[in-house]
Amino acid sequence: MRIGSVKEIKNEEFRVGLTPDNVRAYVEAGHEVYIEAGAGEGSGFPDSEYEAAGAKLLANAKDVWDISEMMVKVKEPLPEEYPLFHEGLILFTYLHLAADRPQTDALINAKVKGVAYETIQAPDKSLPLLIPMSQIAGRISVQEGAKILEKSNGGRGILLGGVPGTPKGNVVILGGGNVGMNACKVALGMGANVTILDINPKRLEQLEQIFNFNINTLVSNDSNVEAAVKEADLVIGCVLMNAGASAPKVFKKKYLPKMKPGSVFVDVVIDQGGCGECSHVTYHDDPTYVVDGVIHYCVGNLPGVVPRTSTIALTNATLKFGLDIANKGLEKAAREDRMIALGINTYDGKLTCRTVADAFPDYAYTDISTLIG
Repeated sequence: MRIGSVKEIKNEEFRVGLTPDNVRAYVEAGHEVYIEAGAGEGSGFPDSEYEAAGAKLLANAKDVWDISEMMVKVKEPLPEEYPLFHEGLILFTYLHLAADRPQTDALINAKVKGVAYETIQAPDKSLPLLIPMSQIAGRISVQEGAKILEKSNGGRGILLGGVPGTPKGNVVILGGGNVGMNACKVALGMGANVTILDINPKRLEQLEQIFNFNINTLVSNDSNVEAAVKEADLVIGCVLMNAGASAPKVFKKKYLPKMKPGSVFVDVVIDQGGCGECSHVTYHDDPTYVVDGVIHYCVGNLPGVVPRTSTIALTNATLKFGLDIANKGLEKAAREDRMIALGINTYDGKLTCRTVADAFPDYAYTDISTLIG
């Protein structure tokens, strides 16, 4: 199979879909790999390393898109890339379609086989290609939030851990999944007071045990969320109900006037539409805006701020699935591995992910098994 990877064009996105080690693995498996010149530079991988691994460098992205049977990316394609789609192309990347109608239309109209990292799901319901970025996003969310709390960045002038004789900062985490747990690790490490809210009491019990009862836990409902965020210096929003679905809006606009001026809200799930009613996508070069005195940080590619770590962590997870698709073809790989089948969001002009179909009721949902056998 001809495998391609191009430079990400999303603002301030420096990750890359394939590392030189990944290229070597594909080439050793008998595949051809085409890399856009300069694609890996933002993550510290020069063209010379790709060439040494067996890749063929092409001067521009269009040439890579045109020749590729499978395109391996990091972020969802942007509108400038839609004209480069071609029928039968396997697109293996984060798609986040439930929050992106134009991209959904473009993939379906071009009959692209869209395989989304975020909906590849293990039998235990875990999301193996989302986990590494969730770990990084959770940790970065507190790091970035602490920075914004500095007075020079518009915040309250709070040091999360305080010093002896001063109050610690209050961190409220909405959602106790992988993102929330990793955010908690960093917040506790900084010495903050941490409260986690989740709808699942059993998960809250697990988190209390994991963190040796050094956190506060609350069942997530409107009253508890409102009470918690009123006392917060930093709120981390990381609520996601189902793979590929739009995030529920649990951080409501009505809370904002009751919060401390200069407090910070970091919406980690903005790629899936965000869990704040006032959330909209921002970028690393202009990451914040203020609503009712509360600073909102809604960067849509949060792990991209540490691109080398993020690229290595992501591709460590994606390579196995990418090789399986390349070695067997998407159809056979999906028939033999339900996890890959669940990753297929679009196929031959059909929408094949139920949670995305729920977001766009005018599109019919088609079970992938009816299309590939």
